[in-house]
Amino acid sequence: MTIESGDGSRGKKPIVVKKYANRRLYNTATSSYVTLDDLAKIITNGGDFVVYDAKTGEDITRSVLAQIILEAEQKEGALLPLGFLRQLVGFYGDSMRFLVPNYLEQAMQAFAKNQEQMRKSFEETFKLFPLGRFEEMGKQNLALFEQALKVFAPFARDEKGAPVTAEEEEAGRLQRLEKELDALRRQLAALERERKET
Repeated sequence: MTIESGDGSRGKKPIVVKKYANRRLYNTATSSYVTLDDLAKIITNGGDFVVYDAKTGEDITRSVLAQIILEAEQKEGALLPLGFLRQLVGFYGDSMRFLVPNYLEQAMQAFAKNQEQMRKSFEETFKLFPLGRFEEMGKQNLALFEQALKVFAPFARDEKGAPVTAEEEEAGRLQRLEKELDALRRQLAALERERKET
């Protein structure tokens, strides 16, 4: 199978990248120089690549991937916990180190599979319960809450402890509830924006 595009999409051969003595990376599929960020995007988009030393032909993909991880840890915040990194360093001198790569690979594949299932479940939940439905349920709950509060209206008192009329108490409650409902609407809108971005 030949490479049809320079994005390293799944189902195609990995993109061949050459690293020159000046440390520049050359994407042979697009005939252009690329950065570590460009290579990271290929992986993020589900593609793959291999990197060879342009002079010796040695496969240096592992060290380039390690560079990408190091840069991401510095730029985007820590993904790898310190304890994990310490344990990983400790395994380099361990007699059982040959078991680690396979174990880590299987663990990451299981995590990726679970992550995809969680994403699908989240999307299906929002299809069954769109945000409009959540808002409608909130309105119904608010109406029930207001009815329940009316029962206690004769005992209502203001901030100074003086009795207030049922109308005054209801007006105050409605103002508070409207503020809470506005806050809930803002939260739901933020959730909807996040859902659309993912």
